[in-house]
Amino acid sequence: MFEFVPLIAFLLIAFSIGSNDTSNAFGICIGCRVISFRKATLLLFALVVVGIFLQGEKVMKTVGRDLVEVDVRISAISMVIAAIVIVFSNFRGFPVSSHQVIIGSLTGTAIAFGAQVSVETLLRIILSWIVSPLVAGVFAVTIFLLLEKLLRKHSLVAVNKILKLLLLFSAIVIAYNTGANELATAMAPVIYAKVFEPFTSAILGAFLLWLGAYVLSARVIETVCKGITALDPKSGLSAHLGAGIAVLGFTTLGMPVSTTYAMIGGIASVGFTKGVKAVRTETLKKIAVNWIFAPLLSFAISFLTTTLILL
Repeated sequence: MFEFVPLIAFLLIAFSIGSNDTSNAFGICIGCRVISFRKATLLLFALVVVGIFLQGEKVMKTVGRDLVEVDVRISAISMVIAAIVIVFSNFRGFPVSSHQVIIGSLTGTAIAFGAQVSVETLLRIILSWIVSPLVAGVFAVTIFLLLEKLLRKHSLVAVNKILKLLLLFSAIVIAYNTGANELATAMAPVIYAKVFEPFTSAILGAFLLWLGAYVLSARVIETVCKGITALDPKSGLSAHLGAGIAVLGFTTLGMPVSTTYAMIGGIASVGFTKGVKAVRTETLKKIAVNWIFAPLLSFAISFLTTTLILL
């Protein structure tokens, strides 16, 4: 019976990823009225399934084997604590990286159990967390400046139609990454602890992700789309493509990076290109605090909880 604890926690995390990461994939599209909320969540489900089966294995291997050799005990405690932290953060209406929380929980629990943790892998993951929003920002600004130059001679109506189509395409890339990276990270402790069969876990996880997107994603969409800077289709497209390219690259390397923070990096960078006054820096400060606080909190809670259980 204990074996089902990490599975239940994984499904809760998948639900939370849906409530959080619909904003990454389709929030700007919804805000710019390119696609309806209902259609966006259905498309998200399909693309998450494709992503997890095509490229999810590399990220799962990094989290579930290279970082920590998980067993049922480590998986259960770390996933339950990760689920609590993620749900609490989402309830506050601020985007949180499920990667950071899961990695923090896994590391804290493993150290408390005396299990081996790969410091090299952990440092590579942390470096990826730092670099990925910056890379996304560079791509986003480059794309924005290119669009400014290439679309200058076209009519406003034609430009808006082209941008909206490209924006939908970039949203598809982000949604694919949600399965290949976000859901893969959450699946890793369950799969490598041999708690449940991979195919069924992927389908159940994708379904719970869709359900979370449909029921609870509206608040985070509001924060990402309106809380950082005012977005038009050109800015939204630049941020989307920048984040999508960056995360896809890190996914290919097997690094569990946050689509949330890559997206925020892209949005903020485009906003700064327009001028500092175009960016709501107070919102960025709150997000930055969350970025630092979430993995440290999950690590501390997991370590202390495991230590108390073992006493």
